[in-house]
Formats: sequence, structure tokens, C-alpha cells
Amino acid sequence: MLALPAPAAQVQEGRQVMSLDRGWLFHLGDVPMPKIVGHEDTYRNAKAGNVWGAAALRFNDSAWRKLDLPHDWAVEGPFDPSANVSQGYRPRGIGWYRRYLRIDEAKRGRHFELQFDGIATNATIWVNGTVVHHNWSGYNASRIDITPFLRYGDALNTIAVRVDAEAMEGWWYEGAGIYRHTWLVETSPVYVPTDGVHATPREGRNGAWSIPVEVTLANSGHDPAKVTVDVAVTDPSGRQLAHGRAQATVAVLGQGSVNIPLAVAHPALWSPAHTSLYKVTTTVREKGVVVDELALNTGFRTLRFDPQQGFFLNGEHMKLQGVCIHQDHAGVGVAVPDSIWEYRLRRLKELGVNAIRFSHNAPAPEVLDMADRQGFLVMDENRNFNPSPEYMAQLQWMVRRDRQHPSVILWSVFNEEPVQGSEVGYEMVRRMSAAVKQLDDTRPVTAAMNSGFFTKLNVSNAVDVLGANYQVKDYDRIHAAHPDQPFTSSEDTSAFMTRGEYIGDKEHNVIASYDDDHARWGNGHREAWEAIDTRPWMAGGFVWTGFDYRGEPTPNVWPTVSSYFGIMDLNGFPKTAYYMHQVQWLRDRPLVYIAPHWNWPGKEGQDIRVKVMANVERVKLLLNGRELGEQQVDRYRMNEFKVPYQPGRLEAIGYKGGKDVARAVVETTGPAVRLELVPDRPALAGDGRDAMPITVRALDAQGRAVPVADPLVTFAISGGGKSLGHGNGDPNSHEDEKGNTRRLFNGLAQLIVQSDWNSSGTLEVRATAPGLQAATLSIPLRATAQPPFVPAVASPVAYLDEWRIAPASAQRPDPQAKPAANDMNSWTLGMPALRKEAAAARYQLYRAEFEVTPAQAGGRVHFVGLRGKAEFWLNGEQVKARSSAAPGEYIVALGQARGPATLVVISEAQAGEPAGLDGTVSVEPAQ
Repeated sequence: MLALPAPAAQVQEGRQVMSLDRGWLFHLGDVPMPKIVGHEDTYRNAKAGNVWGAAALRFNDSAWRKLDLPHDWAVEGPFDPSANVSQGYRPRGIGWYRRYLRIDEAKRGRHFELQFDGIATNATIWVNGTVVHHNWSGYNASRIDITPFLRYGDALNTIAVRVDAEAMEGWWYEGAGIYRHTWLVETSPVYVPTDGVHATPREGRNGAWSIPVEVTLANSGHDPAKVTVDVAVTDPSGRQLAHGRAQATVAVLGQGSVNIPLAVAHPALWSPAHTSLYKVTTTVREKGVVVDELALNTGFRTLRFDPQQGFFLNGEHMKLQGVCIHQDHAGVGVAVPDSIWEYRLRRLKELGVNAIRFSHNAPAPEVLDMADRQGFLVMDENRNFNPSPEYMAQLQWMVRRDRQHPSVILWSVFNEEPVQGSEVGYEMVRRMSAAVKQLDDTRPVTAAMNSGFFTKLNVSNAVDVLGANYQVKDYDRIHAAHPDQPFTSSEDTSAFMTRGEYIGDKEHNVIASYDDDHARWGNGHREAWEAIDTRPWMAGGFVWTGFDYRGEPTPNVWPTVSSYFGIMDLNGFPKTAYYMHQVQWLRDRPLVYIAPHWNWPGKEGQDIRVKVMANVERVKLLLNGRELGEQQVDRYRMNEFKVPYQPGRLEAIGYKGGKDVARAVVETTGPAVRLELVPDRPALAGDGRDAMPITVRALDAQGRAVPVADPLVTFAISGGGKSLGHGNGDPNSHEDEKGNTRRLFNGLAQLIVQSDWNSSGTLEVRATAPGLQAATLSIPLRATAQPPFVPAVASPVAYLDEWRIAPASAQRPDPQAKPAANDMNSWTLGMPALRKEAAAARYQLYRAEFEVTPAQAGGRVHFVGLRGKAEFWLNGEQVKARSSAAPGEYIVALGQARGPATLVVISEAQAGEPAGLDGTVSVEPAQ
């Protein structure tokens, strides 16, 4: 379709999405609300804007810690053997955050939304002393219209968040705090609400596709709005392919919607190998002026789950080579920078993963964007299994947010629920599935069941795709009982390995990396995949797990603090399982790997168990050039040799068609003599958000990595950045992840660094260890345009905006006067305003109570506007008098005042002119 010309229009300031991550204040521990006993306090406590304690506007937060988000306070704390084992023995508790926000007077009338992408776990949010939101999950976002509560100009707005991380939703490490991004979204009064564009492509016939776009509109203005909505689709090169237009009228404080069907012929299809993303841009005009515009990416692809043949993407059969992952990483907990998420997904791609189950919750939105770009098929999973309104809203939020992503192929409504085999479970899922289908009927619904498959009425009767956790022994029986229902493993394996360890030690909670150990309900990596890959009717599987994660240290307890399940450790360093799956999942190139390393002093002549993993036809093993044997490759169970240890060079050669096509070597190294720092990328963006993992290892005199080295390394960071933390993959390590030292574990550790805001030049890293040559690394910082962000307001300034105002009088009032505790009506409460009756009555008394913080001690009270003569009384004593009646600003020194203070102003009108306070009043530090 040809693009219609846009009407001549003046484009005004439209949507602004600004980061709110910078400039927060944090306090670890609860700040109890003061006990309220008096009549006046009790009365005011029930009123909007009059919260007490740490959520109050003028609360003294001067001693609070300054930080930027995302933030996880649990990972900063010590391990505690009395804390919850499943949470990784990390105490969580309660914490508070505060942030100040200035909104320009010119913005009055626009619409403002405060967004939190994730707070662990329960949160209460106040704006200017009024509760604006409660959130009961650590995994869903909060979208809060704060327009009614805002103040403009010099008066600051106060955001306060109380986070209760004692509440648990999972049985894994969940972190604590505002651990995902925060945003301030500013729009015109007529706007498209967050997630208000539904644009999921649908396949037609003969290569024709449609996008039945639905746009929701809202109006927070004072007049009905007549708008024109344009929607355009552009291909990956930016060429417009389709355009549509519709008209709508949006009522005051109401919503409306328009439907604009668009047709696209023969688009490039999205797949893990070819991630073709198309852009859908929605533009809203009122009276010819652009008032809102937003764009989202989507993709064209078909998917089909077949009961007999498994999964098909774009009509081609594909086995789901999936992993389950949680969202924590070494050094940073759950406050994972975007670039570290990119690194994690890249490691999975290199492994051969084509599918991810984000267990057991919706991921951060930027992670799904990465899945679209990098090419992963996603099982998007709901956290709380509950169809009651509060929790149904969480499920609906997830679907609305994520339904445009081509990567999402399955909605999962739960994981391993005890009622799954009952009528109760069936009825719950029936309702949740219906709610999903009302929002998106293009993807199937599943649930991760681990029992109840054979009861008369169970959850499988209410889902589209049957999902099974750990049912290898019953795969065939389940398929026979449900022959017409597509079937996938939603979770499998649960095998144990300690990275770099090849001799088990139960006493010290060490598990050898040969794939011999697994949970009693699970299987080894090789056995689990064989069971899936040899059944054509199985869509695929999701290994538990892609990475180790904190908590759930099965099969051990203290001193173990993280899991052993990962194909990789907490840093993304590979275990033996990594190479097992890589040779099974990557078949486009020949691969050969050897385990273990070849450093076994004291075991000369003793048999060492050697595992060779390959995707070729035959493998030959040589030690120091001497042939030890040749075997036909077992693509599922791999190959093993027993090799009497002799220092030197162990080599595996892979053959295909009789030709040498791949080789792997492990060598006996010398002792470590120096450290090495290996950056993940050549440079960092100097935007204060980009982060990079650096591999830390020890080398011998010949430059070979020493796989058994474990020196204690000390880090020093200088230049335009900082350390975010570090890890080494040892599930039994209790080292401080935020300190400046870390011991290598089986030859490796990882340091994560991040650029400073608006930085350039270099970030310098130096690593030292006793007896080893130090390593230095200089990382260039690319000067980068700052993303839109809300300026941090470091404010020791407090605005006095709650005054008790006595009735105007003809006689000078007593400066010690104050209203009775039970009198809520004689004196006005609020911001002062000039009144004509004040001039007629001559005198006006204003009374304000506030706290002089340490930062304000010796400072001043700044009256932006004052009219008439005035007296100023501070804590019962007159401190100044104004003799001029001319309007203007005025300063009153605080002197020695500290802590709680009472300020009284008595204004006196002259010659019938209004007198009194005329503008903001602020308490400021000394100049």
C-alpha cells in the first residue's frame, strides 16, 4: 500500500521516555512509622499527602546512601548460615529508596507515568506523601499515573519506595530492591498508554500477511480530543510497506481504541538464524499536531506444535534445544546490566541453544528485545498461579507487554503446582488460559507439570501444549494417554557438576564433572537429551539449567550457597556439560573436546578417566604422540578412555569420511607465573550503563592457562569506571562479591566493570597476586551520547508547602498562637495564597513546622515572593523583621537552629494592598 501523505502539521513535543535510574537515596532496614496518638496527628494521618516517616516529603534522608539503579542489596550483604537455604543464605529484609524530581512549570498539563520494571519483592510507592501504588510481585512492572500528584517549578517532588524483600515468591535467590530499570514517561494529555499497541502478525494465503493493529488511546486532559491515528510498517531496511489511518474521539479522563488492519506481502520470516524485525510505528495527531508517537518491533513467523511430529517454525521441523535460566549473575545478583544480559545470551547462542524458558517469571523487557535480535524461541512464564483479580492482572500484564515479540512462542501459566492433577487445578488453568487467549490467540498455552498426567481431569485438559518436567520414564506413557496433544519437555536433566572438578568429594560438597550425578527426579545431560531427541513427537526440551544460580544448592546445604545444575557456572564459564550439549546441538561444523585437564601431579601411572565429546564419526586419542585407541563416536553418550597419567600433551583427533576434521588438546602446564585479564569486548560505551565481564586467569611461563591455579587476586580500578562485582563459580565460596579481592577457582574468576556516566578516556584495571606477575588492562571508553534521563536532584533543599494559616485579623496576632489539636477548621491547612480579605483585615499569621537537617544547618529560609511588612519568629523567638512593603524575595537565616523547628510569619498589609506569602518557600543550606 502506498504511504498516504501526512497532513501539514507543526510537530510539538511528544512522548519522552527518560531513565530514572540515577540519583536515588537508599536506606537498608525498615524506618518504622512514628506512633500516632494526638488528635491533630490522627486527623492529618488520614489525609492525602500526609504520610509520616521515611515516605514523608520533608523526611531527613541526608545520611542515606547515594546510588544508581538497578540495585540488589542482598548480594551486597554477608552469607548467613541461619538464613534461607533456597535464597542462597543471603539475608534480605526491608529497605527504603527516595528520589527527588523537578518538573518544569512549562510541563503543566502534560501526562506523566512512573515506571518500575521490577522491585523485589513487595513494594509500596508514595509520591509527595500520597500512596500511589502497591505491588505484590517482584517480577511484574508497575506503571503509575502520577500526574495528579505532581508539583511544578521550584517545588520538588518526592518519590519514596518501601521494599519488603522478606516476602518470597520463589525457591531460588530472588535478590532485594529496585533491581530493574526505572523510567519517567512524559506524554501529551492525549496519548497511547503503555503496551497500548497490539500488533501481532497473522499469516494469510499465498505469502500474504496481515497485522490487525489495535491502538488504545487515553485522555488526561480537560477537553474531549478528536485525533487521527496513523500506523506504518517498515521493513528491516527502513522501507515502508504498509500504512493505515483512523479517526477517534477520546473522552475526558476516558479511553478509546481504533483498529487499523495492515497488509504485508511476502515479508522476510523471523527465525533463530534470520532475525528479521519489522517496525510498527503509531503516530497520533490532534488538530494536525503530532501529540504522541511510539514504535515497536515485531516479526513474521509461523509456529505449529504437532502431536506426532513435534515443533515446526515457518513450516520447517525444529527441535527445541532449550535451557531454563534464572536472572542472577556473579557479582551483581539480580541487578544485571543490559550488556551482561547480552553476554549471557551470547554464551547460550555459542552453546547451540535455540530456546529459553525464563523460569519461573517474566524476564526484564530488554531481555526479550535481545531474544528477538539474537534469535531465541521463548517460553514466557507467569510467576503466580492464581486466577483471582490481583494475580490475573499480573498474567494479563505479561501477555500485553510481550505479545509483539516474535521470540515468544509459548505462554506458560505455572510451574509444578500441587493441584495440577485435580479439578481445582483444571478450573484455575481454564480461566487463566482464557484470559491469555483474549489478549493473544496466536500462541499456545502450556503449563510445566510434574505429576497428575493420568487423572480423569487435570491441567493438561486446559492447555494447548502439554509440558512435562522430569518424566523421562513416563514420556511414552504420557504420549499414549494424550496422543492428540502436542508434548514438550518443559524442564529436564537436573544434573550436578562443579566446574573444573573431576574427583568428587562429598565431605567438601564437590561434585565431579563427568555427568554421573543428578537429582533423584532427574537424569544426566546425555540421557535426558537422548530421551527427547529420539522421540519425534516431542517438541524438544529445556535443560535445568543453562547457568548456575544462587540458592537451591541441591543436593547440598551449607556451606554450599549456589546451585550445581548449570551447563555453565554463575560467570558463564563452561562445565563439561557445555561441550556435551554443544556437540549435540551444533552440527554445522565438526567439534571435538576433551575432559579433564591434564595436570595430575602425584598420579603418574594411574588411570585417568578421559571423556571425549565430538560430533564427527570417529575419534582417536594420542598421548605425547602415541596412539591410545580409536572409537566410533557415540553422539548421545560420548566416548571414554582410561589413560595412565603421564605429563605432556593429550590430543583427540576427529574424523569424518576418513578425514581429520577437528582436534582438541589439553596439556600439562607449568606453575602459574603471571596473571592475565581478558576483556569480553574491545571497549565500553561511556554512558554509565555499559558493563563488561573480564576473565581473570593465571598463566605459566609458556603463556598457557593453569587450570588448577587458585591465587588470591586483588583488583584496583581507576579512570572512568568502577567495579560492579566479581565471582569465580565456586558454589562453596563465601567471598565478598563487592570487595577488591577474589580467589581464582580452578584457574578462573570474573570481574565485572562498568563505565561512569558521561565518561571518556580509559578504564584501568590492575590485578595482583602474591608471587605472580601483575596484569593490567586499559579499556577504551567511547564517548557516547547520553540516553534521555531525568536529571538527578541532589537536594538538601526542602520546600515548606504545608502551613497552618490563621484567620485574617485586624489586630496583630500573638506569634505563639497555634490551633487547638482538635481544631481542623479554624485555621487553613496548605500552601499560602494572597487573598483580598487579608488586606482588609491587615494581619495574617502563617505557621510551619519542619526539620533542619545537618546539610541545612546554618542555612536559610528563602521566600521567593513576599508582600507587605512582616515579622519572622523561629522556635518562639523573633529573628527578623521586614520593614518594606514592596513585593520581592526575602531571606531569613536559620542561625543555630537544628532538628525540629517552627517558623511563624506575621504579615501586615499596607494601604489596602494584599500582603503575605506569594510563592515558594524553601529551606536551603548555607551558601
